[in-house]
Amino acid sequence: MTAAGSTEKAVYERGDARHIAHEIDHLDGLLLMDRMRPGVRPVPVEEYRRTAEATGRPWSYE
Repeated sequence: MTAAGSTEKAVYERGDARHIAHEIDHLDGLLLMDRMRPGVRPVPVEEYRRTAEATGRPWSYE
């Protein structure tokens, strides 16, 4: 919603879309764990960092 009270639509792709959805989840009171399938564990950031160091490239969602 704009400052004037009207609504606008936008289209996001890839990482931007994930980020926007993530922030909307926060506004709705949801956390990542709420969206995970039962039995799936989150991967710690440290593990992602080790993977990036081992491969020489940063991790991404794609």
